Amino acid sequence: MPANLEKGCSKITICQTVFSIYVFIVLSQIPNKVRYLDISFNLISNIKLKNVSRGLLQGLTQLQVLRLDGNRIEGIEQHSFSTLLNLKVLNLTKNKIQHIDRLKPVLSSPVLEELFIGCNKLHRFNSYDLSKSPLSLRKIDFSYNLLISFQIIENIFPVLYHLDISHCGQDRAMLWNITDKAYLNSVMTLYMSGIHIPLESIATFLQILASLYKIRLSEINQVKVEALLQYVSSPELGILLLKGNNISVLTEHMFKHCFNLIELDLSDNEISNISALVFIGLTQLNVMRLQLNQLIQVKRTFQMLPTLKFIDLSRNLIHTLTYLNNLEVLKLGSNKLLTIDNAFKNCLPSLKNLQLVYNKLSTLTDGSFKSLSNLKSLSISDNQISEIERHAFTGLINLDQLLLSSNRITKKSIRDPTVFSGMPNLKHLDLFSNVISYMDDNLNNPPFIHLKSLKCLSIHSLTSLEMFYGGSMNLDHLHPDTFNSTPKLWFLDRSKNAFSADNSIPPEVFHPVPGLTKLIISKAQLHSLSFLLNARLSRLSVIQASENMLDVINQTLIKSLSRLRYLDMKRNTFTCDCSNEIFIDWAMKSNYTQVIYLSRYTCSYPPSMRGMRFVNLNTESCIVSIDFICFICTSVLAVFTLLASFIYHFLYWQMVYAYYLFLAFLHDNKKKQMHQQHGFQYDAFISYNAQDEPWVVQELLPNLESEQGWRLCLHYRDFEPGKPIIDNIIDGIYSSHKTICLITHSYLRSTWCSKEIQMANFRLFDEQKDVLILVFLEDIPTQQLSPYHQMRKLVKKMTCLRWPKAGEDIRLFWQKLRQALETKGDPEEENTILDVKDRLNRTPPCFLFPLCPYCLSPSMSPSFYIRS
Repeated sequence: MPANLEKGCSKITICQTVFSIYVFIVLSQIPNKVRYLDISFNLISNIKLKNVSRGLLQGLTQLQVLRLDGNRIEGIEQHSFSTLLNLKVLNLTKNKIQHIDRLKPVLSSPVLEELFIGCNKLHRFNSYDLSKSPLSLRKIDFSYNLLISFQIIENIFPVLYHLDISHCGQDRAMLWNITDKAYLNSVMTLYMSGIHIPLESIATFLQILASLYKIRLSEINQVKVEALLQYVSSPELGILLLKGNNISVLTEHMFKHCFNLIELDLSDNEISNISALVFIGLTQLNVMRLQLNQLIQVKRTFQMLPTLKFIDLSRNLIHTLTYLNNLEVLKLGSNKLLTIDNAFKNCLPSLKNLQLVYNKLSTLTDGSFKSLSNLKSLSISDNQISEIERHAFTGLINLDQLLLSSNRITKKSIRDPTVFSGMPNLKHLDLFSNVISYMDDNLNNPPFIHLKSLKCLSIHSLTSLEMFYGGSMNLDHLHPDTFNSTPKLWFLDRSKNAFSADNSIPPEVFHPVPGLTKLIISKAQLHSLSFLLNARLSRLSVIQASENMLDVINQTLIKSLSRLRYLDMKRNTFTCDCSNEIFIDWAMKSNYTQVIYLSRYTCSYPPSMRGMRFVNLNTESCIVSIDFICFICTSVLAVFTLLASFIYHFLYWQMVYAYYLFLAFLHDNKKKQMHQQHGFQYDAFISYNAQDEPWVVQELLPNLESEQGWRLCLHYRDFEPGKPIIDNIIDGIYSSHKTICLITHSYLRSTWCSKEIQMANFRLFDEQKDVLILVFLEDIPTQQLSPYHQMRKLVKKMTCLRWPKAGEDIRLFWQKLRQALETKGDPEEENTILDVKDRLNRTPPCFLFPLCPYCLSPSMSPSFYIRS
């Protein structure tokens, strides 16, 4: 589907379709929000639409304008327009519809207002074939059909205001039958050009149209216009178009019935003479068109038209121009005017637009336009003007545009500066295609010195121009095509203009003049010379840009001016900081470019340095060693890389441990505070390996719980189901008065047991109390404790309990264990705890042996475990 069929589009054009099926597929995908659809003038004749099928336009409920013109449509299926509920305009021009009843389906659009069915093959129009009930149509175009009869027997057009039957009935006279005059009372615009109807029929028809406002009766050659106009008697008639009727004479009473006309078109006739009284009574006329006639002179003809504002007398044979009335627009192009000496003196005070193109004027005399004080536009192009007298344009105080192209103006014609005086508001001057040339480098009397408001000067086709002085012209921008016709230009002066805007001088303006070597652009309100970066001025050797507002000259600009020999930038507003450091260094050290008056340049910014010599700026602080910066950066990167590698290789687990130890500290501190508030739930937390569980059940529980009444915390019965193991261990240790660790070989190898003794050891260090009891159930030599250095350290500093061997008395063991449990945590009470000074000087406990990250991560801990 074409890209322009996206959702939300409101206008769609489908041209050059490849086949009719494609049209149907595309239309079926058009969103229902589209309001304008153009399927006109398909270029391949054998695939143009021939029929409008029922489903072709289905779903276009919001469509308002539909163009089907330029196809080969012969028929329209019933209900094909039934979904077009908002259709207002339908164009079926240039199709092959032969019978008016074929258009009945389009009338199912209830708000259809405009119907164009011109250039079809309709031979008859009978209103009952189209409809028997009133329609909403306001505009119908039947033009260029071969109608031989036109009948309206029902009032089906109650709101019709525009009817076009131009060029109908060309083969034979068209018969009229309108049974009631009221049927076309609403018609205000009627086009009957080129119609082949007897005068009597036209007269009858025109008398029916009582509300007619505009009528076009062009190219009715078989009927005398003067006889026809007597039937155009509607008092509402305002526009009368009589173009191309071979009228040769305007008689005195021709328009006596048209006294309310505001526009009259008599162009393209053969009028050579106009009676002085022919327009008498046309007191409302504003627009008169008389171009393409044979008028020789204009004398007092228009004096009877006080409201006339626009008159077109182009393409006549006028050679004398006198006695013109007050106008706003006067067109006298393509005549034979030789002079306008006194034509505009003391008349036309309201004239705003005067066109004198394609005449034979050779001289503009002093004061020729003196009376035209309100003139805005004056076009005298394509004449033979070679002489312009002093003050020729005096009095044109409001003139905005002066077109003098394609004449014979030379430098002699404008040698006197007063030639262009008297036009203080002129903004556009067109002088291209003349023969102006200068051989001298300097002009003693610049021709445009009086044009203070000039913004656009067009002097194209100066193919030999080498030097151009364009200073003091009040220009505020240069068009990119300004120098397209001056390829040999090498000298350009644009001083004393107002190029303050950023894009006032586009770089493209210099592309046609690659040979430019000297550019003077002083006092031009420039803020930057950036337009030179892409100007392609590879030969530029001299730049004079003094007295502007330039503040920074960057390195890019300097490099772009490789051939520059002389640079003058005095009296600019330079900024004295590191942004100009490169410019200062280049200006002082360059052996090729000479910066004129460099010692006189002064600082304007910052305020603290205003007035200081530009060359005295200390640029040493701006110097930054790139090599040193690179050395520092690479050194830091190397050190960081080595340090990261060392930490990763040697201290990875220690860093991981420190991280998790910090998290444990936060978590344990919170748990400790909670248990201090609520007291201890157990007397002791038993840390043991699952393989030693029989000893716990058979020996420990009966002696401590059954006989002595101690409450112990055991994992298999007291841990909360579903809770992470680490949290259960922490809760058990901190909920118990003390922790008893049952040390065996299997205990030392157990990951979970190591966590339990680690937590108990951390509590011992943190609380500085006797909270840890070590009980060795097996003989473990000291050397076997070496891999577990923290355990060995604890054993060396604490008195540990050992389970008696076979045959030894066990009562002493249970007595010592009971005494250890009964102590309240005071370090002086029991020698089974660490020395106080030792404990105060200890570092925080570490893991008993390295653990993998999997074992350290609480998030990976299961909800239960088997102690192994």
